[in-house]
Amino acid sequence: MIEIIEAVEKIAKRVKDAFIEEDVLYNDSVNATGDVQLKLDIKSDLIVEEELSKVFTIKNLVSEEKEKIYTINPNGEYTIAYDPLDGSSLADVNLSVGSIFGIYKGELKGSNLIGAIYVIYGPRVEMTVARENVEIYKLKSDNKFHFLKELHLNEKGKLNAPGGTQQFWAPYHKELVDSFFKEGYRLRYSGGMVPDLHQILLKGGGLFSYPGTNDKPKGKLRMLFEVFPFAYIYEKAGGEAIDGKNRLLELTPGHIHDTTPCFFGSKYEIDRVREVYSANN
Repeated sequence: MIEIIEAVEKIAKRVKDAFIEEDVLYNDSVNATGDVQLKLDIKSDLIVEEELSKVFTIKNLVSEEKEKIYTINPNGEYTIAYDPLDGSSLADVNLSVGSIFGIYKGELKGSNLIGAIYVIYGPRVEMTVARENVEIYKLKSDNKFHFLKELHLNEKGKLNAPGGTQQFWAPYHKELVDSFFKEGYRLRYSGGMVPDLHQILLKGGGLFSYPGTNDKPKGKLRMLFEVFPFAYIYEKAGGEAIDGKNRLLELTPGHIHDTTPCFFGSKYEIDRVREVYSANN
């Protein structure tokens, strides 16, 4: 695991530099799930592949930007599923974006995740690593990552980050979201999974939701690259992560780009989600 973390540190530094050197224009291509790619998406994907390919304990790489699993070392032990630049559509307006890494041992399913890492690129570059604990590190002026603290979620939070197009929400989901605002929760939603979930973690709790909708019944966020890694992080931080009723880490994707509805938060908020969704599904 140490060599994987060190590789992610190198990736973070190179991607940070790419923000300065590369443009944020759209390319004439789409990724494996049909999203139009930025040139920065492609550059970031190449950086991740280059650095992780040097780690001999890694057997396979699975990128959100590619259609297939790539074997880099047949004798390796781990598969890394990654989103090289999550929320990249925010880059041209200079909002925070991130990279997400899930570390799997064995079959690609939630229960085989043994670690997760994400990097957020904003006013600061920070890396959060989840193994037994959730630890956050900051890139400082000496170009090294320094430990800041462990992250823990409270039983109840104050932030509400509702994703998905509201016109396609189920009525009971809208009622759920509105009920949190009536309790005094504050809206925090940038359109980027990494910055929104990062904010909830650092502020001690709340709810991030991306439900199944009329236009996307299985949700939009991808299990292997986005959902499972953050589910692992939130559980290790003392929170919960469900698809409405079921624990996310108990799910098995049908294919590497499979999606699922997802809810991440403190125990209070997730209990509310489970209650509402159990009564309506």
